[in-house]
Amino acid sequence: MKTVPLGHTGIQVPVLAMGAASLGSIYHPVSQLQANETVATALSHGVNYFDVAPYYGLTKAETALGAALKGVRRESYTLATKVGRYGDSLWDFSRDATLRSVEESLSRLGCDYIDVIQCHDIEYGDMTQLLDEALPTLRELRDSGVVRHIGITGYDLPLLERVACEQKVDTVMAYCTWTLQDRRLGAVAQRLNEAGIGVLNASPLSMGLLTRSGAPDWHPAHDDVQRVCRSVSELCDSYGVNIAQIALQFALTTAAEHGIASTVIGTASAENMLDNVRWSEQPLDPELLDNINALMAPVLNIGWDVLPGNGGKAQK
Repeated sequence: MKTVPLGHTGIQVPVLAMGAASLGSIYHPVSQLQANETVATALSHGVNYFDVAPYYGLTKAETALGAALKGVRRESYTLATKVGRYGDSLWDFSRDATLRSVEESLSRLGCDYIDVIQCHDIEYGDMTQLLDEALPTLRELRDSGVVRHIGITGYDLPLLERVACEQKVDTVMAYCTWTLQDRRLGAVAQRLNEAGIGVLNASPLSMGLLTRSGAPDWHPAHDDVQRVCRSVSELCDSYGVNIAQIALQFALTTAAEHGIASTVIGTASAENMLDNVRWSEQPLDPELLDNINALMAPVLNIGWDVLPGNGGKAQK
């Protein structure tokens, strides 16, 4: 797996990273054996950046990932987790919560340091608390060696860019904003990259929107966006390929030129991980992409912050 620098962190990250949320059985039950097999498959193919959070499965994902990594040489992988979000509608960026969260994550993950600690979905939390408590606390932990690099995650790109630059964080992870349907992260990532901030693109399948089964009922994308994406899926089927394959290939093949270091895609299946690795090594069909772009044009870059749908990822 090709690796690239993650901003100025000194970390070489694979262009394809594993999101470990699914290990928390948030979509369907996942056994520890399945988690072990998925992580082992990822590592054997050079996918050695793992992104997780206490919120995923309400600590189950961290626990499962930690068990799956037991016995693996610590310096052979990069571990990213988060602080601040602890439930569907529960954010706490206080100093006490931040210290407690990091300590508990270290225990669940079975390690003595975290490579990248990220403030989770910052647009939903108390911004004053984030700036005055969480980030200063994480800097103290960085100074002591408990965490190595500090990042932020979220969906609100203007907010992410402003906070990242003002606070001089090390990484930014944005989700659902560098996909076949929404490409707004590109310009932001280029500017962040120029500032030395490593950028990760999460959810290149846009939380199920760019899959054959389509968006789940709770998905916040507008009906018009969902309708067009279903048409794109049918177009991909007519070419004999899965829309998920094209969506992942698009994200990966266009990342470098837009300052995106790595694409984070979630899985709890060794078979899916192998698909992702295989797809990442195959070229994107330019004719199919041209046809997709023509279909997608009416809803391109229309995120749920621009045109809300009936669902919603999070409510305060």
